[in-house]
Amino acid sequence: MKGQGVTEVNRFKAALAAGDTQIGCWLGLADGYGAEIAGEAGFDWLLIDAEHAPNDIRSIRGQLAALGRSSSHPIVRVPVGEAWLIKQVLDLGVQTVLVPMVESAAQAKDLVRAMRYPPEGVRGVGAALARASRFSGDLTYSETANAQMCLLVQVETRAGLAALDAILEVDGVDGVFIGPADLSADMGHRADPTGPHMTAVIFEAVTRIAASGKAAGIIATDDTQSRAWLDAGARFVAVGIDVLVLAQGLRALAARFRG
Repeated sequence: MKGQGVTEVNRFKAALAAGDTQIGCWLGLADGYGAEIAGEAGFDWLLIDAEHAPNDIRSIRGQLAALGRSSSHPIVRVPVGEAWLIKQVLDLGVQTVLVPMVESAAQAKDLVRAMRYPPEGVRGVGAALARASRFSGDLTYSETANAQMCLLVQVETRAGLAALDAILEVDGVDGVFIGPADLSADMGHRADPTGPHMTAVIFEAVTRIAASGKAAGIIATDDTQSRAWLDAGARFVAVGIDVLVLAQGLRALAARFRG
């Protein structure tokens, strides 16, 4: 039985490495049924948000299970870049993690190590009882998992932007996601995050990331803006948020019949 099983290849990581464009959607409903519906929509990736949505380890697990038949690659955004929390998420079987508020190369290096088993990293070895190893159904998991880990770091402050070139040099960082809302707020443009000044700042950051060979990512809920970021070189772009799609659709439906 030793060596039975093959760890699943991270299709999202492979696509980014190949320079392919990946279109995704944010999941903020924190619900397995909603995740399953989104999984049938045809996105390349879906992000389960544990930073600004009411998710915990159990609700993340439920959504991962709900996406079992889906071809959409699940990504989890953790609320903070703590090694213990990343360990829990990885043990659920997650291969791609987005970490917010990354502001230095040193922080990025610590996150790379948190994503990997020793000796390359510090991830605790407990795969025998984890969903990640199919509950010991994949006896090769701890040997093969490191190669399939995909780390996306989120740059969304002036400090992060100042450290961008150093962050891009960190081996093991697969992509850099620009957080437009927090970056705009930190730069004093919270009321106008899509204005000309912030658009120019973000465009410059996206082009720097793309030129480095890393994958650039961003979120935009406006079609024209999403296409502009794709044209600028972004390779993983979230084009919607399930909460907004539902809320806007329901409001529009009510408005059509009100009065």
